This record gives sequence, C-alpha cells and structure tokens, in this order.
Amino acid sequence: MKLKVVVREAEEGGYWAEVPAIPGCATQGDTLEELMQNVQGGG
Repeated sequence: MKLKVVVREAEEGGYWAEVPAIPGCATQGDTLEELMQNVQGGG
C-alpha cells in the first residue's frame, strides 16, 4: 500500500513527517535517514 507522506523541517532541528490519510499518524527524526526509517517502521 502506498500513502502520501509530508516531510517538514522542525524549527528546533531535525525533521518530522505526517501521513494525511491517517489522522494523528506522525513521526520525527534527527536526520532524513532516521526519519525515513521511522516512517517505514524500522525505527
């Protein structure tokens, strides 16, 4: 299943992402690599 993920830079540093199709579904990471691991469920 493919879902749209919106990635944003956090004001305090790092990144956060949300999945608009799933209310409340969000994650964060210090680097884009860490963020993507968290989005994919590997973090």
